[in-house]
Amino acid sequence: MYDITGYYQANTIEEAIRLMEEHPEARLISGGSDVLIKIREGKMAGTSLIGIRGIKELSEITISPDGTLWVGAGMTFSHITAHPLIQELIPVLGEAVDQVGGPQVRNIGTIGGNICNGAVSADSAPTCFSLNARLRIAGKDGIRISSMEEFYLGPGKVDLKPGEILTHILVPKEDYEGYTGHYIKYSMRNAMDIATLGCSVVCKAEKESQILEDVRITFGVAAPVPIRLHSIEEELKGRKIEEALFRDLENLVREEINPRNSWRASKAFRLQIGGEIAKRAFYIALMKQGIGSEEGLKKICGEA
Repeated sequence: MYDITGYYQANTIEEAIRLMEEHPEARLISGGSDVLIKIREGKMAGTSLIGIRGIKELSEITISPDGTLWVGAGMTFSHITAHPLIQELIPVLGEAVDQVGGPQVRNIGTIGGNICNGAVSADSAPTCFSLNARLRIAGKDGIRISSMEEFYLGPGKVDLKPGEILTHILVPKEDYEGYTGHYIKYSMRNAMDIATLGCSVVCKAEKESQILEDVRITFGVAAPVPIRLHSIEEELKGRKIEEALFRDLENLVREEINPRNSWRASKAFRLQIGGEIAKRAFYIALMKQGIGSEEGLKKICGEA
């Protein structure tokens, strides 16, 4: 039973903002994979909803003249994965959101809802962090741009003020051109379960000299909010790509992340897994640039 007191349909971003002003108690809904479950469980019983699924601007992926990729917050996970611009420019994001839930969830769930839910286990978040994504937020006072790190305030808490709506995830050209990435989600039932731990690595290397030019490493479920490992990134940049680099990454990750004990996994287990998936994601990201091999991957992961 869904205890919903009212429903209002917005067809433009401006209309959604106006409806939020007129009905400040109402909640935005697009796919509804989170909101409707909470209503059914009684956690949001008696709420009103503002539907934004019909806003065309939120359901598009475009590229601006300066090369910035604009991903509409209303894009479903399955549409993101299949979109030509995502496959060409930032396939790591498509790979990451393809691990959310099952096919039914991926066909209705949206990236905007995944981010705004504020869950530390959100599969889209680590890759958006590692891509240096910006969030375009609209409200009655105009447009503001937020970084991912500024947006996440705490478990389930994000910097979205009353009357505001996330419209787009922006990825500037300088943050994806020449980069490759890989996301690893560790969970008991793969995509059908929420992440026990997740790691997204985006990097760029000089193939001839085998020097790491840049790397960005983000974990989910390793702290109260998704966490970029800035200090480790700085320590690795400029180094030769060799076995010692991956050993150091593995050890540094275990010193840096601070996962919690829970019924899903102990802190000690998450620390062990964290080092493993970080070095594996890093190596696979480099393989996508033509550096390394399947044999090398097995060797650094202790499988050879």
